[in-house]
Amino acid sequence: MPNCPQCLKSFSSARRVAAHLAQPKSKCHAWQRERLGLSLHSSSLTVGSTPNSSPSLDGFHDLPACDGFDVVQPVHDAIDTFVPFGDSDFDGEEGIWNPSVAESAALLAELGQGRQIQPFSSAGEVFDTGETFLKRFELDPFSSFRRTNLYYPFSGLNDWEMANFLLRSKMSMAKIDEFLSLGSVRTLPLSFWTAKELRSRIELLPTAPRWNYRIIATSYPTKSPAILYFRDSLECIEALFNHPYYADHMMYTPFRVFTSAERVVREFSEWMSGDVAWRMQSKLPPGATLCGVILSSDKTHITNMCSGKVAHPLLISLANIKMAVRNKASSHAFLLNALMPVVEFIHPVHRICSVLEARLFHECLDIVLQPLKVAARIGRMMSDPAGNLRHCFTPLAAYILSRIQCDPNDVERYFALCKDFRLSGVAEPFWRNWPLSDPANFLTPEPLHHWYRKFWDHDVQWCKNALGAPELDFRYSVLHPIVGMRHFKDGITALKQVTGRAQRDMQRFMVAVIGGAASRDVVIAVRALMDFRYLAQAPRITSIIQDRIKATLAEFHNHKDKITEEGLRRGAESGSALNHWFIPKLELMQSVAPSISELGAPVQWSADTTEHAHIEVIKEPASTTNHQNYDTQICRYLDRVERCRLFETATRLSALGDADDTHDQDLAVEDDGAEDDELNMADDEDAAAILKDIWSSRRSVPDFFGVAEKLRAALPGSIPHPVRTFSSGATALRVNRRPSIKRISIDKAAELFDIPDLRGALADYLSREGPHAQNFHSFGRQRRSPPGAHLPFSDLQVWYKVRLQQKSYHDSSSLEPVFTINACPPNRTWKYGRHDAAILQVDARHEWPASGLTGHTVVDVRLIMCPVSPRGLRLVWDDRLLVYVRRFDIVPQRQADVDLATGLHVLKRATRASGEFLGDVLPLDQIKSYAHLVPRFGEAADNRFTSTNGFHSAQSFWLNRYFDKEFYYALSL
Repeated sequence: MPNCPQCLKSFSSARRVAAHLAQPKSKCHAWQRERLGLSLHSSSLTVGSTPNSSPSLDGFHDLPACDGFDVVQPVHDAIDTFVPFGDSDFDGEEGIWNPSVAESAALLAELGQGRQIQPFSSAGEVFDTGETFLKRFELDPFSSFRRTNLYYPFSGLNDWEMANFLLRSKMSMAKIDEFLSLGSVRTLPLSFWTAKELRSRIELLPTAPRWNYRIIATSYPTKSPAILYFRDSLECIEALFNHPYYADHMMYTPFRVFTSAERVVREFSEWMSGDVAWRMQSKLPPGATLCGVILSSDKTHITNMCSGKVAHPLLISLANIKMAVRNKASSHAFLLNALMPVVEFIHPVHRICSVLEARLFHECLDIVLQPLKVAARIGRMMSDPAGNLRHCFTPLAAYILSRIQCDPNDVERYFALCKDFRLSGVAEPFWRNWPLSDPANFLTPEPLHHWYRKFWDHDVQWCKNALGAPELDFRYSVLHPIVGMRHFKDGITALKQVTGRAQRDMQRFMVAVIGGAASRDVVIAVRALMDFRYLAQAPRITSIIQDRIKATLAEFHNHKDKITEEGLRRGAESGSALNHWFIPKLELMQSVAPSISELGAPVQWSADTTEHAHIEVIKEPASTTNHQNYDTQICRYLDRVERCRLFETATRLSALGDADDTHDQDLAVEDDGAEDDELNMADDEDAAAILKDIWSSRRSVPDFFGVAEKLRAALPGSIPHPVRTFSSGATALRVNRRPSIKRISIDKAAELFDIPDLRGALADYLSREGPHAQNFHSFGRQRRSPPGAHLPFSDLQVWYKVRLQQKSYHDSSSLEPVFTINACPPNRTWKYGRHDAAILQVDARHEWPASGLTGHTVVDVRLIMCPVSPRGLRLVWDDRLLVYVRRFDIVPQRQADVDLATGLHVLKRATRASGEFLGDVLPLDQIKSYAHLVPRFGEAADNRFTSTNGFHSAQSFWLNRYFDKEFYYALSL
């Protein structure tokens, strides 16, 4: 049966598919319009393309003759010969299409208003109708049996669900047999009764890329055979390129983004937005699709006991997948391509053994990656998730090694000559014959190991030596804790086996911790490197920010000499002072800023995702083995799991199509009523929900904005008041359904939370509110109401905390993790109560986070409440959540609003003329962000500080902009 190329829903005829795509309000109709040229990643013809033109190899240098390679003619009727903007002009540079402002606005709707686009012309064209994911499923040898039984080789849905559960449960074969022998299970109508029968049936399911093995001959003896387990690398790329889950997250055309119509400032994000992808595309035949290959390889321990086993996985992914999806481990965008042999060479010189291992590694990569090299030379016709056939090329940016004039087979002499050039001794690196190779592109910046590890190995040691380990540990231990983040209650200097996450958590507080204690130049040097790391981690980087990244590194170099002068840089083993700066990771930072314009945002190249993938593709499969021959059992386990996951995807999508087709049989093509539009949109959402359920994480980020929108649309009287979840601008807030204190008098609340002016503050709020509820209140006015002012209510509902969620600074469609703002009364643990700081909007003309602190102030959240109306009376403001806050004032610094060494704002508690703290009652929805304050410890921290009293006892604070990257961007960009 034909399928919709977008949602993969099955229909009885092509006419039904056309009717489905014609529904005006459906997502598939919008997708079809995008495919015809109205989106950034369009596959349609561009201006200047010639109908019936074919992908020409003219000008594609160094292509070997390939007899039997047929040039495929693009079938433009399949996609309609639609030219999106026929009056657009080209300039002379590489045939670049220069759309107008209006055209660019249409193309960049998803990137934000005001930005401009230059897509690469004649790239990513569709040449024919290919195969969708479901079409390939129907080409399986057993597809004829599935016409009557969709779940063949299983008897039905229940039989398949039981098999799927058992195979993905990580149970051993013995445990599966034991489970299947239970009496209650024996009553079920299953088609298998042993683990062996179950696995034999799994072998009949449609397969993912198959596993192979090869014994590699070595020139020197090894203690065990060198066995390479691998899959066809091109098939792995095809599987990713054709996967339905990535349909809305795939890019097919390089592009350039500018922040304004003048096209002065570039913006870099995805790999496709960089200059490398643009240059690669310019060397490909017209209409070709560039498929950038990403490789990752690192050894990982299977067992940590004595003689622990080690695996060396090679992971492969596709740079066309958007980094927001690709960098999520739960998206399964990195496939295990090969298990490299881990052998021990027999040679008296240990360093020569390392050279031999490196040569073996490159030899194995040569074998594994050969199909990709061929595809990079002559191309490969591949189907995208929508079933469009594209002429794809698979380049990898490479590092070409200079050759030494010596016989490379003479390993000892060859390596001796290599040492003079600081080379590894590998004579034939795997990338030597890979087209479109460039060493600067292959060696991408890697934040996890290059930046975070450098921070732990060097920056932390400088700070420890500057303050002393006890002082640094004490300051970390008394920091105000943040819910959901690590609190270093015992300090940081004695930590062992520090992970990348722990290193990131330390970075959040280091600048504020050392401020005022270390010398000024040392603080500036550490802060400059911190700014470098935070700015370089942004998912979108403009050329202006790129220059700031360069400037922060230059600032570090201008102040680093103070570190060596004070003897803070010391040898790890000797402990003696070092006066040089031979730090490889520091040298690698020089290449970060130039790489941004070449390769896009560096954050997409972090090893966080691939190292987490080691758990899924190595450690978890290894835990199900009998601890013998790990590699073979890992491959078999992954093969079974992938078969199950792919079969589940295909059957659920097919079942959805069959169910909907019953309704569509009576649907006339001409009938495009609102009811059918809603049904089609529901079908699209169902298919997307299925893919998300199978291929994404079950632990998704809460969506307070979605909940707030549903509550706003709810019928009056159908939800309790006050509304517990609501949003304002880029911030959403939620309080618990049940208040912490259901009813308390105003005077008792004032006493419990130590707020003497609570009654007067409430009276002032009501006077500002007037007879009609206002949406916004200013802060800091003179107190007009007396402390004993009369109020039209006497009781309050009280909550001890509010949870806050924000939209991403760079992408409003992405939601950030939730922060908790506490406002608890005193208790045994928290003598003065637990209060958190927040950013409060005080000027309606300025919105957070775009305006930063302009129009906002920092406050201490003391009480979250809602007035309780007198019985039988409903007041206009009784369904609004309120908050009592106390303001912090920014202390001006010399020639700046921030301290020049730390780059942080200095705060102190604001007071009235009478000396009492400046507090007021405002609507809760004026709170826009969590804020973290760190006491200004000075040269030596007061030893009476604890993590529970520091927020109350300190006289002044640092506004710590480094505690969260989103907060940093709001205050810094």
